[in-house]
Amino acid sequence: MALLNFRRKEAARPASGSLESFLSGYSIEVMPRTAAKVESFREILPEGTRVYIAHIDGTTDDEMVQTAARIAREGFEVMPHFPARVLTTRAAVAELIARYRGEAGVTSALLLGGGMASPNGEFDSSIQLIESGLFADFTRLHIAGHPEGNKDIDPDGGVKNVTEALMWKQKFSETTDAKMAIATQFAFDAGPIIKWVEGLQAAGVTIPVHIGIAGPAKLQTLIKFAIACGVGPSLKVLQKRAMDVTKLLLPYEPTEVLSDLAAHKAANPDFGIEQVHFFPLGGIKATAEWVRENGGASGQPAVATA
Repeated sequence: MALLNFRRKEAARPASGSLESFLSGYSIEVMPRTAAKVESFREILPEGTRVYIAHIDGTTDDEMVQTAARIAREGFEVMPHFPARVLTTRAAVAELIARYRGEAGVTSALLLGGGMASPNGEFDSSIQLIESGLFADFTRLHIAGHPEGNKDIDPDGGVKNVTEALMWKQKFSETTDAKMAIATQFAFDAGPIIKWVEGLQAAGVTIPVHIGIAGPAKLQTLIKFAIACGVGPSLKVLQKRAMDVTKLLLPYEPTEVLSDLAAHKAANPDFGIEQVHFFPLGGIKATAEWVRENGGASGQPAVATA
């Protein structure tokens, strides 16, 4: 029997109005190879959902552009990743942007460092991508955020370099016409997320946060991705769960972390999280189904399924 057939609800925090509101307008991330397995995005995602297209080293420009064009044809806003260290020359990036524009109508981009030890070409950081001027006429630019730090950027485990970069981008956000947001790495505990977002606000960073959340998945899958992506203190949430045999056989669902964040947002309307961004580590359809079950009208697909 497949593991996902064990879809028993956890000691469940039932979906509440605040959770439905919190999930409204969520976005989701796909890779070309996983997107290819989805017959119709309109049958699983709400109308207007922003779909990020992850660009990892080894993915060709053709794969990226064809995926963007296909999803755009289905009526969704596509936001391709532009990972600085994966990209090569300025000319190549300009050509890729032109293809995105011409074939998929792209006007939004996620600019990030890329997570590689050394760059493939001319770019080393998202700041360099911004300074290049190549994205000057984009209408929406998102940047990366790390609620639990990033040891690739701050090897000592601190947040000095990450914070300085965000402060630079805050100043940029005050001069650009593009709408900006911080799309974050996923985490599993609301506590560190709340502390980080409030710390940004206290430091004067007003760029809205689109909080990264891992969708439902096998526990072993999440632990593997969490370690690979450098998830920090909240990894303990998964490790503690792994010690409970009754939960080990069940898919992890993000009910608790999202309910806690939704409750905090409801009690503090000025809290900096604007939207939820899902990493569908257990599958795009599984994540979309979870949102439908927990988000009410917020999760209804553009075309109702039979």
